[in-house]
Amino acid sequence: MTRIKSAVLFCFLLGFEVSTSQINPGFNILLNLDYLSAEKTIELYEGRSGLPQTIADLRGSQIAMATTGLLASRSLSAADLERSLEAMKFGQTVEDDVFRMTEAREHAAAINELLAEIKRRNFGRRVVATVEQLFPKDARVSTSIPLYFVAFGHQNIDAFVRRVVWHGNTPQFVGEGEGELTIVVNLAKSISYGGTVEERFIGTLGVVAHEVFHAAFGAYKDASPAWREYYAQPLTPLDHLLDLTQNEGIAHYLTFQQRTGGNVPPEWDRRARVSIAEFNKNSAELLSDRVSPSRANELIRRSNTSNYWESYGAITGLFIARQIDATLGREALVHTVVSGPSDFFKKYNELVKRDSNLPKLSDEIVQLVNKQ
Repeated sequence: MTRIKSAVLFCFLLGFEVSTSQINPGFNILLNLDYLSAEKTIELYEGRSGLPQTIADLRGSQIAMATTGLLASRSLSAADLERSLEAMKFGQTVEDDVFRMTEAREHAAAINELLAEIKRRNFGRRVVATVEQLFPKDARVSTSIPLYFVAFGHQNIDAFVRRVVWHGNTPQFVGEGEGELTIVVNLAKSISYGGTVEERFIGTLGVVAHEVFHAAFGAYKDASPAWREYYAQPLTPLDHLLDLTQNEGIAHYLTFQQRTGGNVPPEWDRRARVSIAEFNKNSAELLSDRVSPSRANELIRRSNTSNYWESYGAITGLFIARQIDATLGREALVHTVVSGPSDFFKKYNELVKRDSNLPKLSDEIVQLVNKQ
């Protein structure tokens, strides 16, 4: 769930080459692109047409609404979404603009231009060919992933992947191994990726590649005996944090490479140290017998859904993924996809032993992963 501030052309990316062709015929990810919610919402923003109830009932809209409620820590219903859409239809300002529609309405023309570009170009195939590079060459991944484009959502999120069981058009979010992997992209956020439609198109590709990695990783896990065995055992809250950190870290690394061409910002080392220190502190709390289930869930949620640099799990995972790729090579990073969180953290700990300047994981984390 990353946000891109700027974008660079894919042909100049360092480490991840983007093309429309794939190498592994067994890596069969089909993206089913659904534009309906975005189309109808843009029409409503521009005053051309649009019925709030009809838009609110669409599947893409329903997932965006439910996720907004989750991140805002409040209960939202279709009626709340309808009221916001109704206000937009008549040019009104919403006092509690939880769906961030006022700003989206102001940029409706730019959002519509980007949507047209996505429809025109070979969007899905480019994304899948990029993501394939993070999986083993003999990976057998075959799945069809619904990808919904919307034009509203929570302020901290550009795109997300969820596992969904549908009850009519109402989504129920479920855990690993259940439901249908589903991606939602908020195009209202995509206009911040640059000043031109080309920059915005490329930025959106990067964000979607991040989410498709999550979805492909989920499908890979479902088919992997090793991963199925991992999820079949009792998992502690810290196990869930380690799993999430690997998953989000590699996805963030993919997007980071696209955004920066592999060049780290000046504050990189400081950010990494702050993030890993927070990671160690929260891991210690998750290991405590006194941590409540609600507190554990909150710590894990914040590890990935806070503002970019405050998402301590995602940033820690990004730093570790980059370190593994840069020092041990792409094959080593791909091996962690096959082997799981313990391998991801063990490899980083081995790098720490070689380089004392790297921020250290806590002894408790090291002991835990070494036992697995």
